[in-house]
Amino acid sequence: MKLHSQIIGQGQPFVILHGFLGMSDNWKTLGNKFSEAGFEVHLVDQRNHGRSFHDDDFSYEVLAKDLKTYCNDHNLEDIILLGHSMGGKTAMLFATEYPELVSKLLVADISPRFYPVHHDAILEGLSALDFSEVKSRGEADKQLSKYVHEIGTRMFLLKNLYWIEKGQLALRINLDVLKDNVAEVGEALPIHSKFEKPTLFLRGDKSEYVMPTDEKLIKQHFPLAEIETISNAGHWLHAENPTDFYDAVIKFITLNS
Repeated sequence: MKLHSQIIGQGQPFVILHGFLGMSDNWKTLGNKFSEAGFEVHLVDQRNHGRSFHDDDFSYEVLAKDLKTYCNDHNLEDIILLGHSMGGKTAMLFATEYPELVSKLLVADISPRFYPVHHDAILEGLSALDFSEVKSRGEADKQLSKYVHEIGTRMFLLKNLYWIEKGQLALRINLDVLKDNVAEVGEALPIHSKFEKPTLFLRGDKSEYVMPTDEKLIKQHFPLAEIETISNAGHWLHAENPTDFYDAVIKFITLNS
């Protein structure tokens, strides 16, 4: 079972992992910009997301192993690895388990700590979509709005809609497995995991996912870590302030490269 990806450009491999309920398409615009800066960008769909395979097994351990298989299949080494939210947790674990493959690590708006389950309303809303009745994106949005009030979040979630056939919508995500395993998404990085290469944590100034109290833990796992705040941005910092996000990433990955 192989992960689906979009590969753009040529140069040093730059692998990007989306967050929970996201997909590689969320990163297409920034991926194109990174490729124009001279990188071979790999926008990867993690299992049970996007166009990648569905499987009942879902944990950071298997997500990291999936990425190792992906790197083997594509002969990738000396990679720059960037992950957002859940993808950031996958990236952290991968870098600590396979440090020989990673030259630089970037983690977007997530800390190594444990997070309690907080996706209940979103998962309930997605589960309530009845595709025998919902026949358009507009109808899906109207139904989802009963559970998810923030329009930006709904637009992000509704990217998962696709047409199985004419007149029949469905979700790309493996919703049942993700609901059953949602607690896995908040799991902490194993206590002794360590990555001793250049690392950048990026946080949104309006987000509470990475707090000042997280800095000590971040430095325990990632002794060379820098933490940078992106202004005018919440948890989806790469979408809310893509210019500053891009500038911070490019500065970090081109420094001493």
